[in-house]
Amino acid sequence: MRDPARTVSHSEFIHDWNGRGAAPSPAFPVEINDETLRDGMQATAVTSPTVEEKRGLLELMQHIGVSAVSLGMPAAGPWALEEVVTLARHIREEALRLEPNCAARTLHSDIVPIVEAVQRAGQPIVVHTFIGSSPLRQCAEAWDLDFILRSSTAAIDFAVRQGLEVAFITEDTTRSTPETLELLFRAAVEHGASRLVLCDTVGHATPAGTRALVRWTRDLVERLGSPVKVEWHGHNDRGLALINALVALEAGATRVHGCGLGIGERTGNAPVELLLLNLKLLGWIDQDLTRLVDYVLTLAQVCRVPIPRNYPLVGEDAFRTATGVHSAAIIKALERGDDWLADHIYSSVPAGEFGRRQQLELGPMSGMSGVRYWLMVRGLQENEQLCEEILRRAKSAASTLTEEEVWSIVQAHGGQGRSCA
Repeated sequence: MRDPARTVSHSEFIHDWNGRGAAPSPAFPVEINDETLRDGMQATAVTSPTVEEKRGLLELMQHIGVSAVSLGMPAAGPWALEEVVTLARHIREEALRLEPNCAARTLHSDIVPIVEAVQRAGQPIVVHTFIGSSPLRQCAEAWDLDFILRSSTAAIDFAVRQGLEVAFITEDTTRSTPETLELLFRAAVEHGASRLVLCDTVGHATPAGTRALVRWTRDLVERLGSPVKVEWHGHNDRGLALINALVALEAGATRVHGCGLGIGERTGNAPVELLLLNLKLLGWIDQDLTRLVDYVLTLAQVCRVPIPRNYPLVGEDAFRTATGVHSAAIIKALERGDDWLADHIYSSVPAGEFGRRQQLELGPMSGMSGVRYWLMVRGLQENEQLCEEILRRAKSAASTLTEEEVWSIVQAHGGQGRSCA
C-alpha cells in the first residue's frame, strides 16, 4: 500500500494517454490575436462595450498573455475611427504589450483611416486587409481573379508606402483552390505583406483540412524563401473552431485568432479562454492565467453575454459536484492537505491554476461525508440529528440544494456559524 507521507512526483498518479501519438510542440512561440473588439462585435446578440470598458478589456488581455488585439475597422465611420485612436493611444500610454491591428477591405479608402489613427495615436497598427478568394465569393461578387489580384496588390502597396505592416487575409481560404491561393500569396509577399492569414470564414474546415492547408501554406512560404508568418482565423459553425486552432499551431501557424467566449457572427469564433486553457495544459505556453476568469466574466458583463452553467472553466458548474463518491474523494484529499490531488481527482482542469476552486454541494446524489464537510468549512458544529436532516432533505430534493436552503435547515436546528456563500 502506498505510504501517503512519501514524496512522489505528480506524474506518478496520472498516466497520460494524450502523449501517445501526439504531435510535437509547435515549432514557433505560440501567439494569440484577440478579435473580440472587432470580429466579436459582429455577433447579433452582443452589446458593444463602452470605450472605457474596452480599455479595461485591453488591460486584462495583457494579463492573460494575448499577443495582439484587433481594435476594429476605422473605415466603418467617424465613431469607429475615434474609438480606434483612443484604444491605440491607451496601449501606447500604458505601455501594454499588445500589438494592435485594424481590419480593412483591399480598398484605399479603408486604409486611409488606419493611417490617420497611427498618426494621431502615435502607435503602430498592423493593417489586416482582406478580400474573398473562394469560387463562391467570386461568383457572388462577380469578381474575376485579375480583379482580386489588382485590388490586393494595390492595397498592400499603399499601406507599405505609408510605413505600415500588412497582414493579407483571404476570406473563405478553406474553400479556395491552391492555384488561386498561390497566385495571391506570392503576389502579397512580393508586394510587402509580412503575414498571411488563413481564414475559415464559415467554419468549413475539419482538423484534417486545417492541417493540410497550414502545411501547404508553410511549404509555399519556404519555397518563396520569405520570413512571412502564417496565421489562422477560424469560425465555429461546425463546432470545430477550438480544435482547428490547436491543429493549426501544431501544423506551423505562428498565431491563431479568437474571441472571448467565442463570440462572433453566427456561431462565433474560436474561444480565447479555452485556447489558453488548452495551451497551458498541453505545455505549449507557460504563463500565469489566474486572471483568465476575470477576463471572461468582465467580457460577459460588458457585452451582456450569458455564460452557460456547464461552460468549461468559467461556467457556474465547472468545478461543482454534489455526487457522494466524487465529493468524498475530494474531501479525503483536502483533509490530507493535498490541494493538487483535490484539484485533479475528479477534474482534468486544475481549478487553482486558473483562479477558481473546487465546490462541493449537496443534492440527491450526496453522502454523509459531504454534509459533514459542508458544515465544517462554515464553522458549524455538527450533530447527528442535523446531519441526518440535511442529508434527508438533500436526498428528497429534485435538484442540488441552494446555500440558502441548507442554511434554513441549520437555523431551524439552532445552528450558528459563518457563511461562505
